Amino acid sequence: MKEEIILNEKIRLLDREVVTLTEKLDAISKTLKEMEDLKKEISALKVFLGRVHPELKSELPEIIKKLFKKR
Repeated sequence: MKEEIILNEKIRLLDREVVTLTEKLDAISKTLKEMEDLKKEISALKVFLGRVHPELKSELPEIIKKLFKKR
């Protein structure tokens, strides 16, 4: 009888852990989707700016290098 109670408690704990992990996975998936959308938007902006300001295509890699050096 005591073993059944312990086993049931362990099952409930495992069930809660699965629910928590599922919630975290959903949040991570949502964040990844948002990041993918932002990546597409940035690419679109780069294409647009490259058309409007052709000199940006050559200057952008240098700008990005400077930004990441400061961090």
